[in-house]
Amino acid sequence: MTKKLTAKQKMFCYEYLVDLNATQAAIRAGYSSKRATEMGYKLLQNPLVQALIYELKQERINQLGIDASYVLLRLVEIDKMDVADILHEDMSLKPISKWPGVWRRYLSGFDLSEMFEGRGEDRDLVGIMKKIKWPDKVKNLELLGKHVNVQAFKENVKTEITGAEGGPVQIDLTDEQLEERLKEMGYGRRSSQLNEKLTDS
Repeated sequence: MTKKLTAKQKMFCYEYLVDLNATQAAIRAGYSSKRATEMGYKLLQNPLVQALIYELKQERINQLGIDASYVLLRLVEIDKMDVADILHEDMSLKPISKWPGVWRRYLSGFDLSEMFEGRGEDRDLVGIMKKIKWPDKVKNLELLGKHVNVQAFKENVKTEITGAEGGPVQIDLTDEQLEERLKEMGYGRRSSQLNEKLTDS
């Protein structure tokens, strides 16, 4: 007989997808708040719970039509945003209704400030200052680079080579070969002198 999830375990799976917080999902599913962190962790280790969460995520992705291609296309749209699309030749803003959809969707901020001359009731509106903040293009390029596996954004990685079981790499050289290598490296010493020096330090 195959094991099945309890109603509480199923509820945990649905609640987990709300915010991906196992502790809060356990509490919302009806587990004790005192043991919610422990229960959340245990539930996430359960293969049946993992399978249902995966299935629910896939359903959500299929419903929304969001996949890696969708994300890549959105990143490319942001990268191609051109400020000339929203400005007239005199640098004044075009009406928002004339902006391309990409600008309306991805604009990070838009501030309007009225500018006055004078004080109190005698003041006159002399202008409106408009500030536009568009998405961080460098961050967007980094995300694009990661998506298409561009190596330019990878951090420098140190490569370390080790021998068996993590120990030092063993190189078997005869005394003659070692002396020859030392001469090539400019030491000009005999291997016995080098060994004495190494044991002294």
